[in-house]
This record gives sequence, C-alpha cells and structure tokens, in this order.
Amino acid sequence: MRPLRIEFCGEWYTVEEGVPFGIGREAELVIDENPYLHRVFLTLRAEYGLWWLDNVGQLLSATVSDATGSVQAWLAPGARLPIVFQTMHVMFSAGSTAYDFTVHAEDDFYNTSLTAETSTAGTTIMPVSLTPSQRLLVLALAEQVLVQPAGRATVPSSAEAAERLGWSMTTFNRKLDNVCEKLDKIGVEGLRGGRGKLATNRRARLVEYAVATRLVSADELPLLDRAREESDEARAAEA
Repeated sequence: MRPLRIEFCGEWYTVEEGVPFGIGREAELVIDENPYLHRVFLTLRAEYGLWWLDNVGQLLSATVSDATGSVQAWLAPGARLPIVFQTMHVMFSAGSTAYDFTVHAEDDFYNTSLTAETSTAGTTIMPVSLTPSQRLLVLALAEQVLVQPAGRATVPSSAEAAERLGWSMTTFNRKLDNVCEKLDKIGVEGLRGGRGKLATNRRARLVEYAVATRLVSADELPLLDRAREESDEARAAEA
C-alpha cells in the first residue's frame, strides 16, 4: 500500500505499511508532554487493503472529519475507522488543550461536497442552526483553535469565555446548555453529562465538533470584539 503523510505543527511524517504508527505522548509522533495525553493514543496501520485509524487509549476520544467538514465521526476508546478520504482532519483534547493533525492519503475512496448554507438569521450546517448569541459562544470557546488551525491550542474555561464576551456566568452557562442540548438532539456524542462533572470535556468536545464541521470559521472572529464592545457600552449606559 502507498504510504500516508501526516502534517502536525508544520512538520511532516511518513507512515509506511508493516509497522503500526503511534501518536501520543511517547510514540512515533510525539504530540506533547501533556500528562493528560496517553503515551500512545492513536495508531495508524494498514490492514485488509485499507489504512485504519485506531483509538488505543482508554479515556480520550477524537473527532475525525473529511476536508470539507461535511462528514464527521467521533472515535471513542477502542474504536477504529478506515481512512477513505485523501485528506482527513483529526482533533482531540487532553485536559484544557486541543490538538489537531491532518492525514494525507494518495488513495481517495469517497468524494464529498460541502452542503453548508448561511443566512442572516444564523449559521446553518446540515441540520444545525445557531442563533447569533449561540454562534458567539461557540466562537469564544473555539477562538484559539481557529487562530492556530494546525497543532495545539487552549480551550478557555467558562469564566474566560464569558469574560471574552462580556457575559455573566449565568448567561454563558445557560447558552452553553442550550447549544449542547441542540447538538445532542441531532446525535452529536460527548456533550451530555452530570452537572459540572464533564464541563471541561463538554467544552472541548463542542470545539472539536464546531471546528471539524465548519460550524464556525476564523472569518467570524471579529464578531467577538464587536460583541464585547456592545456589552461594555451597555454596561456604561446602565452606570
């Protein structure tokens, strides 16, 4: 089989058939020394005439998408996926840090096209429609990932994201619950859990899904500064 090429933080790695290629804290591709990251989290291997991506970790999951973002899958611990696109993006989080790399294959088994639509009422990606305030929340959480689209970035805490927008924590948490509930209803995994128990993981998973599916983009980031200015003006007027 023809080799794969992996792009991470501007560096390229070649994966040859015959020996599994590990990705993690101590592997062929060293992602980071992050203690929350498995020593070997993902592996790439050739079997049955296909390249496969395996999640060999016990705790972390990864979000996988094609180049257009119109096909997205959640790779849970113990799961595996065949690599059927020429370009495949992989995102995952360990602690408060989000990582992403790109797999490039010479073979292309399937082709996809982007079916996203944008309207003045909000952003629609497939069956997902975000209100303007929901879009601002997702942008605030995904800002660093969108600014640094290849490699590693920090997912902010709820308090940091609320401060970025000039919102109260009550407002932020209510809107975060609404967004996660909306995505959960259409089958997006990893966004529901006990109160507070999975707060960090929920934010990270939301960022992974939003970036992987192009639910938000870097072109929309100026909306954050505009929202903060409007919030500051409203507070000044009340004072």
